[in-house]
Amino acid sequence: MPLHRLAVSPADVSGAGLRLALNTAAPTPLAVCRLRHPDGGELVLGVLGASHVVSVKCANSSFSEEVSCTAVAPTPLPGRAVAPGYLLRSRHEAHDETSFRALARLLRERCAQSTGWLGGAFPGDDAALTALSAEPDGDGWRWRTWHLYPHPSGGGTVVHTNSRWRP
Repeated sequence: MPLHRLAVSPADVSGAGLRLALNTAAPTPLAVCRLRHPDGGELVLGVLGASHVVSVKCANSSFSEEVSCTAVAPTPLPGRAVAPGYLLRSRHEAHDETSFRALARLLRERCAQSTGWLGGAFPGDDAALTALSAEPDGDGWRWRTWHLYPHPSGGGTVVHTNSRWRP
């Protein structure tokens, strides 16, 4: 089941605290989805405590991306990051109550019904959610993530990332 109802409180409770770490030892995910590349190799999507890790292995190389508040990285999640074969774009969005709940419902449905999707729903609020999707991109991969942080007063913040990696 690609939508997991996690029985843990989210460790990351604010999108502002997210950091990016590349090719570091990642913590053990709470939920995973493994995808095979048609040309060989594997991508693993992982939900951490309201954050994510993506690991890629192919014949000649490997790669990992961790976006979390506990990532071993000195700087906040950038709007754009580039490394050999890799590109990440991220953005923070504030949503009102209606659009935030609608996005959470849409992502939950996609995670529950679509191939290549993984979601982790956290207790306490139906919109406390981390969602990931991935697909092959040439000889590499591309993936998107959504980190939803509900606000107690209504609405919430969404941190969206869009990444690609090629060996």
